[in-house]
Amino acid sequence: MTTTTTSETGDPGAPESDGGQGGTPGGRSLLASVVSVVGELLITTGLVLALFVVYSLWWTNVLADRHEAKEADKVRRQWSQAPPGAPPRGLDTGDGIGFLHVPAMGKNYEVLVKKGTSTKVLNEGVAGYYTKPTPAAMPWDKTGNFTLAAHRDGHGAKFHNINKIDKGDAIVFETKDTWYVYKVYKILDQTSKYNVAVTAQVPKESGRTKPGRYITLTTCTPVYTSRYRYIVWGELVRTQKVDAQRTPPPELR
Repeated sequence: MTTTTTSETGDPGAPESDGGQGGTPGGRSLLASVVSVVGELLITTGLVLALFVVYSLWWTNVLADRHEAKEADKVRRQWSQAPPGAPPRGLDTGDGIGFLHVPAMGKNYEVLVKKGTSTKVLNEGVAGYYTKPTPAAMPWDKTGNFTLAAHRDGHGAKFHNINKIDKGDAIVFETKDTWYVYKVYKILDQTSKYNVAVTAQVPKESGRTKPGRYITLTTCTPVYTSRYRYIVWGELVRTQKVDAQRTPPPELR
């Protein structure tokens, strides 16, 4: 004889009451698992993104600054060992041609300048002079535009504070034997990244129409984007020979 177990309703095999909660225990368990997995994925994604931001905006600066400091020391050692009167051009071995000083961008601001504006060069935490589409003139050339670029965020962010430069501010370029002192005369706070005219040897967009001895600083804007370019133009006002103590010009004191 077979005994059949019934529920309290008297219906053989009828499901037991869920206490008014709705659904099955198995269904609730599955939903909870899905929610838990999604939550963990979101937390992990957030952590990964946060770490990427830290890497991009802080750690790359640390690495680039270390690299630039070593390269700068190398250039200064080369200068100390070079024969007196050696032309600056002859010292451009790929390690750097000199140092850019911009007091408005920070006390004791100094950055090594190297050849080229490729990502590889600028990621070294330096400023680079243009080789294309219009090659930069060198400061010691009789006329031309000494055109430079550097990162505004990450990888040293050497032009991060470019927006602090005002008209009339000094920009100084240091070579082995000469200080080149420029005065800022025009600032363009936003232009297309395809506007190559800003680096022309006669930067007509700045208002100049005749050959001169100019300097142009370029970088990305707004900060943390590369949508547009920020431009600063300066013009050479004087030079000063480097003495034995490398006494900086008054503009840097």
